[in-house]
Amino acid sequence: MKILMLTPYLPYPPASGGQIRTLNLLKYLSKHNEITLIALYKNEQERPYAKRLESYCKKIYLCKRAEKPWQIGNILKSIFSPLPFLIVRNFSSEAKKTVEYLLRNDYFDVIHAETFYIMPHIPKTNIPVFLLEQTIEYEVYQHFVKSLPIFLRYFFYFDILKLKHWEHYYWKRAFLVGTVSETDRKLINKIEPQIHPVVIPNGAGDELIAYKLTKKDLSFPTALFVGNFAWLQNTEAAYYLYQLIFPKLIKAIHNIKVIIAGQRAKDKLNLLPSRNVEIVNIDTDNVGLVKKIYERSTIFIAPIFGPGGTRLKILAAMATGLPVISTKTGVTGLLVKDGYNVLIADTLDDFLNKVQILISDKQLYEKLRTNAYKLVNEIYNWKKISQKLEVVYEGIKKHEIRN
Repeated sequence: MKILMLTPYLPYPPASGGQIRTLNLLKYLSKHNEITLIALYKNEQERPYAKRLESYCKKIYLCKRAEKPWQIGNILKSIFSPLPFLIVRNFSSEAKKTVEYLLRNDYFDVIHAETFYIMPHIPKTNIPVFLLEQTIEYEVYQHFVKSLPIFLRYFFYFDILKLKHWEHYYWKRAFLVGTVSETDRKLINKIEPQIHPVVIPNGAGDELIAYKLTKKDLSFPTALFVGNFAWLQNTEAAYYLYQLIFPKLIKAIHNIKVIIAGQRAKDKLNLLPSRNVEIVNIDTDNVGLVKKIYERSTIFIAPIFGPGGTRLKILAAMATGLPVISTKTGVTGLLVKDGYNVLIADTLDDFLNKVQILISDKQLYEKLRTNAYKLVNEIYNWKKISQKLEVVYEGIKKHEIRN
């Protein structure tokens, strides 16, 4: 099958959830399909990474977009046009021309658009468009706006209204919509009852899935949180762990250690390390260090309160054999059950109590990590996810599956 795939980022290095997702889909889809990739990039330093994708794609077109989002031109255009800031800052006239050229001069069975805000680059066409929503964007932006000073919120609330309008518009324009979770699927169908999305979930990277579960020493526990700290939800979680959970936890478990790791962890968070707290910067393509940090740790604590897709960091913890303690929001969209393959905590006291219970109860510890590990291998692995997506492509091609 011939697929034209559009992404608002270059899918390498695997620094963000979207990049990780697309990289793994390309890896498996390329085994049985011919993929032409159009990827937006921000600066010349990114362009060499395209070579890492050449074995997966017949052809790669890199198209320039604004390097920095908060440019005066982007701001003015988002204010004085009907388009929301997210679409404006991710628009590339080069990409639009490239799509038009390819549709005139080549044939494709399916156009795959990752995120709705890449859709403005696609003209009206008879080729069916599969729109994959990695998250419901206007919900994420609503959470972000609440963190801003009050005097800035008016502009952003207006932008959210525009964002919501256009997100719904492109759902209806697509031949078929996909989501990464059942939660998002139900939400889209509730908002637009005529749309019936399919779920193409996220997965844990092959390199992180443990060959087998190794023994953990609970007498010297290490709690881990990993994230890309360019995102508000991750910085909020890191501060919650560092400022609220850890000071009380260390009083109850005197030898517990905490590791907070991720892209730009030190300069973005500006947290002081100590004998029991380690702050680790992870380069965007240093998978070896990521794996080592997961292996060093005992439990994964994710006090995530902001919405957005499904959390690849939690899937990674499950894949490496770490029991997860997270909020309901943090595990939303994942097929998990409290007390069976995760522990859910929504208050500070919940987190403190469940960490102590988990560390002291070896049987519960092994139950959670074993069940979570099985879940990842059975559902959240990229080979099976890609096979499901291929079935969806075939249904689209035959016009058997659509909104």
